[in-house]
Amino acid sequence: MRVLVTGGAGYVGSTLVGLLLEAGHEVRVLDVLLHGGESLLGVWTHPRFEFCRGDVREAPIVRSAVAGMDAVVHLAAIVGDPACARDTALTTAVNLDGSLGLLEASRRAGVGRFVFASTCSNYGRMADPEGYVDETSELSPVSLYAETKVAVERALLDGGANGMAATPLRFATVFGVSPRMRFDLTVNEFTAELVSGRRLVVFGEQFWRPYVHVRDAARAIIGVLEADTGTVNRRVFNVGATEQNYRKDQLVELIRPLAPGAEVEYVHRAEDPRDYRVSFQRIADDLGYRVTRGVPHGVREVAALVRGGAVADWTAPRYRN
Repeated sequence: MRVLVTGGAGYVGSTLVGLLLEAGHEVRVLDVLLHGGESLLGVWTHPRFEFCRGDVREAPIVRSAVAGMDAVVHLAAIVGDPACARDTALTTAVNLDGSLGLLEASRRAGVGRFVFASTCSNYGRMADPEGYVDETSELSPVSLYAETKVAVERALLDGGANGMAATPLRFATVFGVSPRMRFDLTVNEFTAELVSGRRLVVFGEQFWRPYVHVRDAARAIIGVLEADTGTVNRRVFNVGATEQNYRKDQLVELIRPLAPGAEVEYVHRAEDPRDYRVSFQRIADDLGYRVTRGVPHGVREVAALVRGGAVADWTAPRYRN
């Protein structure tokens, strides 16, 4: 399959590109390289890899990038609430307008499949604190980031794909080691802080979030690309595992054995607009998807990365969005 990956130099994208090549696919990456392109060095000379530098807002570049592709995996975005809040106009232009433009260009180019990276934060705060949300639950986005994701999802599901097999994937919070490493994600950040002997301040320790390893996130994308179109067309899938829902204080306890003397301060918050435990039964039942690396595995690999000195300064801005 010939696959275009937008944002292929990013945290999830750089992991996905390698796995797609391993699976025998041809891969073209479209990326503006906001955080550099070193994450692609490992695949740069692969005979089935191609790179196109550009922005998803640039129509001529997008038309060229989608030409001849069988599938598009759309990861490119300004990711995370802080980054999106910093420039709301840019966020809307990239995450919403750019996505809709890519969707239309893909449709016109005859692309067969379109996989869209969405987020479980679309659920906001679950109504039943003892229950779980799933793909049929009401969406309550509480940030511009989630609002743009919901808007693109609706365009896909309401027929905007018009002939393409369109699949939004709502990812749990991602963790783990990637060629484009990030230390501003909860599991990675908590682990790095604690094993480095720094004092960790945890806000709203009692609220729930689901988590998924970056490699398993990439595997889910490949699973959708290789699935029968009737199973995935105009259907949403949460990506993760139900047993990988954790509160922040539970994450700390998972890390403590690796940093027994670590100092942790909890700043209790009675309210948080995002509090959700997510069910991942649909992707397990319909696609046979299972995660291969849970949070404890991710904690160990990030701790080994930091302690091994492979990353000289994990606090550097380049490792954050």
